[in-house]
Amino acid sequence: MQYETHVRSVLKTISWRIFATIITTSLVFVFTRKIEVALFIGGIEAVCKMIFYFFHERTWNKIKFGKKEIKPFVLWFTGLSGAGKSTIADGVYDYLIKKGCKVERLDGDVVRSVFPNTGFSKEERNSHIKRVGFLASLLEKNGTIVISSFVSPYQEARDFVKEQCDNFIEVYVSASVDVCEQRDPKGLYKKVRSGEIKNFTGIDDPYEPPKFPTIVVDTARQTIDESFERVKNHIQKYLN
Repeated sequence: MQYETHVRSVLKTISWRIFATIITTSLVFVFTRKIEVALFIGGIEAVCKMIFYFFHERTWNKIKFGKKEIKPFVLWFTGLSGAGKSTIADGVYDYLIKKGCKVERLDGDVVRSVFPNTGFSKEERNSHIKRVGFLASLLEKNGTIVISSFVSPYQEARDFVKEQCDNFIEVYVSASVDVCEQRDPKGLYKKVRSGEIKNFTGIDDPYEPPKFPTIVVDTARQTIDESFERVKNHIQKYLN
């Protein structure tokens, strides 16, 4: 979370007083037509008000009244490749950024590009998700909202992430293999069918749907906008 340093308060005080003193000095000169009087009164006024303004600002910074604290959480999108996880997650991320929230985005494709040697066996997938989940929990504990989108096919790994986080919101983006294969936005299913890709979730590797997800969005029946609104409505309680 952010706070205002003493240096920032001082700089704000000086910049405001310079502007305000110019106005005061100009007004005194207009009424008296005496530059010496205008400069003297402007100088005295600047010094006195800088001191009072500084303590006024620091005092209000210590008062909790009127301040809104946003409770951080981890929003975890899970589902088959092509279900719409990243698209919805990106929409939620943009929404939170516009609201001025402190938020980080973790996406399966981006994270795997950083760890290119991560394999696709069950053990390797689980280890990968646990590492990402631990990172998400650290960000959350440091006041950051985390938006994650990973296939994360196994219940074991998702349960581990849930235990690490204080506020874990699991979003199951539901869509059948047939629907996802028809979309195939990355051409992955085509490569699977041609034999270029092995151990692909939903085809030759299982996907374990969440037992008790926080939110379920069915992108086969709902539009992306409808799914986004469903997620957005749920997280409002953390933002209000």
